[in-house]
Amino acid sequence: MRPTGRLHLGNYHGALRNWVELQYQYECFFFVADWHMLTTGYDETAHLQEHVHDVLIDWLAAGLNPGVATLFIQSHVPEHAELHLLLSMITPLGWLERVPSYKDQQEQLKEKDLATYGFLGYPLLQSADILVYRATYVPVGEDQVAHVELSRETARRFNHLYGREPDFEAKAERAVKSLGGRNTTATGNCAASSRRPATKRRCSAPRRWCTATTASRWPIASGCWGFSKAPE
Repeated sequence: MRPTGRLHLGNYHGALRNWVELQYQYECFFFVADWHMLTTGYDETAHLQEHVHDVLIDWLAAGLNPGVATLFIQSHVPEHAELHLLLSMITPLGWLERVPSYKDQQEQLKEKDLATYGFLGYPLLQSADILVYRATYVPVGEDQVAHVELSRETARRFNHLYGREPDFEAKAERAVKSLGGRNTTATGNCAASSRRPATKRRCSAPRRWCTATTASRWPIASGCWGFSKAPE
């Protein structure tokens, strides 16, 4: 959720109420997307920190439980930006220009200068938010389905370019293990996991590192960064 101002009833009924239920069904991770706010509000940052604080307070008041779910601020995890940078090196410009929300939001926000890479690359930053944790499920609204598909295609392209060797994944896992226990934990599996014992997937990443959720679920078919494919 982007900290663009005070939350309202639309935020509650459109997302928060659903999040409160999801946190008891899945292992959920919610972040305040302050970097995403900059994609359209880069010139309106005077109250950004205040808005971030207010969003977190409202989440707690709405019923999000930090004892059950993980809550964090996007910019406090620099790996989001690092992976976004790396993905931007391999993502064709045409893929971003064809995302439906790109032109739609330009029409809606005509008063803003959105001729920036930050705005064009916003869906790719969202892809990094997802792929850095290899999330199994990504609950989003229908307007974000194209962004999830972009994440899928970006992951496939990454793995095609850098994961061609038959034993690449095994080598990557061995390299991670050689870095020591702390690093092994930091790059482990992390997914939205069912709390039912038969289907639960354990998240081995630190509880401060994970991704956000919103509405209906769309699976990510491919992993990224040379890791194994997420479940179909």
